[in-house]
Amino acid sequence: MSTSNQPSDDKLFVARALEASIHIGLVGLVLFWCFKIGQPFIQIIVWGIIIAVAIHPIYSRLKSALGGRARLAATLITLLALILLLVPTIMLSDSLIDTAREFSAQLDAGTLSVPPPSESVRSWPVIGEPVYKLWSLGSTDLGAVLSKMAPQLKKYGISLLSTAADAGVGILMFVVSIIIAGVLLANADGANQAARALFMRLAGERGAKLVELAGATVRSVAQGILGVALIQSILGGLGCLVVGVPGAGLWALLVLILAVVQLPTILVLGPIIVYVFSTSSTITAVLFAIWSVLVGISDAFLKPLLMGRGVDVPMLVIFIGAIGGFIASGIIGLFVGAIIFTAGYKLFLAWLHEDTQPEPEPSKSE
Repeated sequence: MSTSNQPSDDKLFVARALEASIHIGLVGLVLFWCFKIGQPFIQIIVWGIIIAVAIHPIYSRLKSALGGRARLAATLITLLALILLLVPTIMLSDSLIDTAREFSAQLDAGTLSVPPPSESVRSWPVIGEPVYKLWSLGSTDLGAVLSKMAPQLKKYGISLLSTAADAGVGILMFVVSIIIAGVLLANADGANQAARALFMRLAGERGAKLVELAGATVRSVAQGILGVALIQSILGGLGCLVVGVPGAGLWALLVLILAVVQLPTILVLGPIIVYVFSTSSTITAVLFAIWSVLVGISDAFLKPLLMGRGVDVPMLVIFIGAIGGFIASGIIGLFVGAIIFTAGYKLFLAWLHEDTQPEPEPSKSE
């Protein structure tokens, strides 16, 4: 009897397996299609979520002050964030554009000149003498220097234009991300419940704790690393604007990148200090040098103030995340990579340590 039913059972199994395979294939195809459609917006949405998580405490206080009006609080926060982003960006961009326009006009008119170097340049270790000779030649015959360096200038000029275009796209992505963050803040309760539901699906009962840990890590790194980097970038750029350093916007961008990847900002500001000493009065140069040093060391007291307690993140983790994100996704990936990689690191440690903790001993019955 069982032998006669075997072929029908096999056919039923094959039919069900084939039907399940078709269903899984169709679901996989739909998910892949959805991913391809949404792929251009993933970075923007993720950055919007990070911004919303980072500024949520400020939003909560403002919402309470406004009598619980969530949409008004989210709108005000969004407008303030856009102002804080766009005003320094416009100022530094105008400075960079004006410098490039003036440089081009002087180059076309043949009136471009380079101030002669000071004798102190000779005393620089290793590079002092060749830099002094090249600088001296440029101050007397700039055309000869430009013709000698034409291939290098062309190569790096194209790279610089490409970087500037990427930076412009990055600013636009920042603006869209801030708007997305405002929408998320206006619906913060629903977004929090959705995040908890997702983590509960993925991690069971530990999901709620992982949501809290992820939020604390994102908020800490966004404020303590990215916030400090933005402050240093703005202060460095404003210092360059005040003393009239050409291309202040470019130097501010470089300071921002170095600060995010945890490298000393003096690597950018140091050569500018030398330039200011060579072209400006002693008082101006000394004040700018003091300002630049203060900008460079400001992270020592800003990070503990903004980063909060209890979130110990190795600088190597932030460095790898920032550099990897920058290589993968450009300027916005610099910020998203640092935060996502750090959050993944903290979640991994939480999972690792939780699984290795000893079980609590049962209480002894009397």
